Amino acid sequence: MTDRSGIGLSRRDLVRMAGLTGLGLGLTACGRGFGGGGDAPTGGGVRLNMVWWGDATRAQKTQAALDVFQRKNPGITVKTEYQDSGPYKDKLATRFAAGDPPDLMMMRMDSLREYADRGALLDLNQHKGAVDVTGLSESVLGLAAVGDKNFGIASGLNSIGFVVNKTLTEKYGVKIPDGDTWSWKDLAAFAKEISDASGKKVYGTGFEPATLANLIVYTRQRGEDFYTADGKLGISEATVVAWFEMVEKMRAEGGFPPAGFFENIGGSAEQSYLAKGTLASQIIPTNNFLGYNAAAGGNLALLRIPGETTEKRRGQSIDTPALWSVAARSKHPAETLKLLDFLINDPDASKATGTTRGVPANAKVAAEVKPSLPPDDQVATDYLAGLQKEELPRAYTYPPGSSGIAGSLETIATEVEFKRQTPQQGAKAFLEAGAKALGG
Repeated sequence: MTDRSGIGLSRRDLVRMAGLTGLGLGLTACGRGFGGGGDAPTGGGVRLNMVWWGDATRAQKTQAALDVFQRKNPGITVKTEYQDSGPYKDKLATRFAAGDPPDLMMMRMDSLREYADRGALLDLNQHKGAVDVTGLSESVLGLAAVGDKNFGIASGLNSIGFVVNKTLTEKYGVKIPDGDTWSWKDLAAFAKEISDASGKKVYGTGFEPATLANLIVYTRQRGEDFYTADGKLGISEATVVAWFEMVEKMRAEGGFPPAGFFENIGGSAEQSYLAKGTLASQIIPTNNFLGYNAAAGGNLALLRIPGETTEKRRGQSIDTPALWSVAARSKHPAETLKLLDFLINDPDASKATGTTRGVPANAKVAAEVKPSLPPDDQVATDYLAGLQKEELPRAYTYPPGSSGIAGSLETIATEVEFKRQTPQQGAKAFLEAGAKALGG
């Protein structure tokens, strides 16, 4: 999920980063730019350095949680810095290269192994008891597991979901399919019906075939794993072809927007076509439901992804927008682990941050804070709680080199979208690029 920074972020950037983009404004003890330094504050004590990506709203909520932590842990202060999603990856790499890593950092799923395999991250399994993990499910613990080691804990939980604007379906007299049983063919029929009824003033559906999270779910539904347990690319050429062909067929039928439709849309929910009322449904990260529902007028329904009960197996999984990881060379590992434990297990932390980073990873904490959340965040919490009770496939740790695969998918999907490549040519090129990225 490699992204560009600035106000002109595309919707493609937003979704590919699981909705975690934006511009930030500096706050007290919470500023933009990675200045580095976990040095002791004036007057003694320990100062921790915590870095992450996000926007001004997330900065305010994060600082509110840290204010609670510092009250409960006198003698520990936290200097927190954040970046837009685009420059974050490069700035984090620069900090490590300079020998000045932050103590606690937000870690991308597709970057975890690139740091862990170099010994740059603390193995949390070597510090059992420092962070209470009894409230985390096996699927959540497995998100950052590499063999018998663990290099992070989910900052929150999310998945992807399909949102449908009920105002538009009611306006055009189109019935919303059953979100627990619908297929991809049902989606195509629904989308065409909306487009036809509106005279294409509204397109029935639109989502990014270039978004890795979408393709991963589709791949699992076909009985394959995008990444295998041993770190290989498990998706077949036939599945990539089917993915591209499905989207292109919906586009040809008129239920899906024409090529280039999403290129000039901004990255925020407010700038989306859902908000503009020209798109009736799309895939979003579930932790963005509140923002999208507000922007679209407050009448969105949140459904499962099509195909979950009609294909070979379930495709959705419990995922995370990002992990919290600790630097192996942190000067203050005990205090950093105490901070991590607070962020994961203290209800006051989650009440302060809300679902800005997803539903709390600790199921008991999620249940406790749910009544304090806005109604739309409660909807997203229920959605994740329901998924966690079901038998879902595991989300395997992204192998080293996988950070380049998302970029390859975007490039190739665009070629297919504008018919410069056929789905077959695009699938072949994608698998070749994927194998190269993974060192195959």
